[in-house]
Amino acid sequence: MDPIAVPPISLVGDGLAVACADGRERPYLSFDAAASTAALPSVVARVEELLPRYSSVHRGAGYKSQVTTAAYEGARAAALAFAGRDGADDIAIICRNTTEAINHLAYRLRLDRTDVVVTTVVEHHANLLPWSRAATCRYVECGPDGTFEPADVERALAASPAPRLLAITGASNITGWQPAIGPIVEAAHARGVPVVLDAAQLAPHRPLPRTPDFVAFSGHKMYAPFGAGILVGPRAAFSDGDPFLAGGGAVDLVDLDEVAWTAPPDREEAGSPNVVGAVALHAAIDELAAAGWPALVAHDRRLAALLRNGLGEIDGVRLLGPPTDVETLPVATFVVAGMPHALVAARLSVEHAIGVRHGCFCAHPYLVRLLGLGRADVERFRGEIGRGDRSNTPGAVRASAGINTGERDVERLLQAVASLASGEPPPFAYELDPATGDYLPPVEVAPWAHELRDGAASCSPG
Repeated sequence: MDPIAVPPISLVGDGLAVACADGRERPYLSFDAAASTAALPSVVARVEELLPRYSSVHRGAGYKSQVTTAAYEGARAAALAFAGRDGADDIAIICRNTTEAINHLAYRLRLDRTDVVVTTVVEHHANLLPWSRAATCRYVECGPDGTFEPADVERALAASPAPRLLAITGASNITGWQPAIGPIVEAAHARGVPVVLDAAQLAPHRPLPRTPDFVAFSGHKMYAPFGAGILVGPRAAFSDGDPFLAGGGAVDLVDLDEVAWTAPPDREEAGSPNVVGAVALHAAIDELAAAGWPALVAHDRRLAALLRNGLGEIDGVRLLGPPTDVETLPVATFVVAGMPHALVAARLSVEHAIGVRHGCFCAHPYLVRLLGLGRADVERFRGEIGRGDRSNTPGAVRASAGINTGERDVERLLQAVASLASGEPPPFAYELDPATGDYLPPVEVAPWAHELRDGAASCSPG
């Protein structure tokens, strides 16, 4: 494979012209890579190459079926290698995304309420809710800057009763902060506790650590937004018991009163799989490998410094998370004094054609701590939401960069945020929709902002 250029690397849709409030068209600038990424052109090309040959997987002797099966299994092998697990003792289960992967694992580990899972308040809901539903969670707290030390995790591991599992993120989706996974995993293994790593944020930015027992990541955050995710873990963990999903492809023999499940990983993938998503993820893995981690990490570090230092220097902007001298992924979450987070996001979009994420980022406990909110604040907001009023729902604004982000893009974002923080008035009055908490421009100014809405769907519900 020919090596690709070092970042920034263009993605499908880069430069899309968007009409702004002043009547000018500007190239759309996405600062939302932490939520989901556009596709690499080579990923789309690989998908287009497959489509004329697409057929059923593991279910036919015809040419197309053989080609598709080989492509699907090739994607599985690539995912294992990407996670550093290309030996015979581990398997890669292809699923929809990281959320499904962790739910899948929570079911397969056969946890009950007497089992303790150690996790942290930094986690995305995907690595909180499956464990709290299946077991009893013991939480590692964070400091005001949103970080914790390995010693904090060790204390939780040492507490009684002994935990069954440690579930931890590789990088925060709000601050980009990376816990010290190496010593944390070592401490867990010293106590015989297996580790699950939520690598959804980490996977596009850093090599995956090999020491966690289970790793989950998503293609849609890795420039392959075609609906495939990966759960990697020991084959032995899936060799006994019934699978998360029951159906065709997961069995060797079925009678009306008996089922003989097949061996993993097929046992864990009932039904027709998302071959297109798997092939897309394989192509993205190949592209990241061709770029090389040294170039990718250097790009990330440069952008993270520009982004976080730049926002931290704007009067009226409060940067959440660790100090700027702490290395993070190129993710920066902030609030603008005197301006609701939803209005900041709306103005960046309508006036500057810049897309950011706002709200609580599917990590409510962590954001509550970063914002310094108390229990009374949370109860008040819960009551308002219960009455259908999201006008005052707490939140922040997140700008996150990807492989296609350049230094000029960061400068454009910083200039836009600085103009808002300076008190520059909007060119018109935005209308607050209390049912969603969103701010909308007048329909004659940005008709697309109204036409694209589906009923009362919020732009940022969680």
